[in-house]
Amino acid sequence: MKINRITTIDLLRHGACEGGEIFRGSTDVALSESGWQQMHAALVEETGWRRIFTSPLQRCRVFAEQLAETRELPLHVVDDLRELHFGDWEGRRLQDIEREESATLQQFWRDPMQVTPPNGEAMADFRQRVLNAAEQIINAHAGEHILVIAHGAVIRMLLGEWLQMAMTAFSNIAVPYAGFSRVRIFYREGFEPWVQLCVHRGE
Repeated sequence: MKINRITTIDLLRHGACEGGEIFRGSTDVALSESGWQQMHAALVEETGWRRIFTSPLQRCRVFAEQLAETRELPLHVVDDLRELHFGDWEGRRLQDIEREESATLQQFWRDPMQVTPPNGEAMADFRQRVLNAAEQIINAHAGEHILVIAHGAVIRMLLGEWLQMAMTAFSNIAVPYAGFSRVRIFYREGFEPWVQLCVHRGE
């Protein structure tokens, strides 16, 4: 069966950040020194991109700016690729949430479509904005090889959707710091696009 076109999408999560293990969400924090090293190491053998897309938050954007300049590639900052907003959990340590709000946290991990962090962004709204952003990128750059630098929840959402996974499996996808995934979308005349996960790696 003839493949008419292939879109290759590489997904890179930001590296470790300043401030330790906290719920960052929309909190705009910088990469740590080790985070920079992780991201450079993740891409050391990767080439072939036509352009780079990034979240506006500096833990993604600053590295993306440097990479785009080094590789001489167009850079697109996409606001809707920002991380899930965690509401009252923003900036708080994960271990404190685990201790003080354990039941809510466990329910959120198990069924994020039904449970939202206090005053946080509803998962349905997050899903819609991330998928809309991805659809616009793919439609505008079908057939290209692109790099998207984003966040753990953004990458989980995209992989889960493309692989037709239930939202209850959202937390089952490991996306570590500087985790790298490659997805290919195959287009065949008369058929729906076929998505294949080709690479998924990280520490």
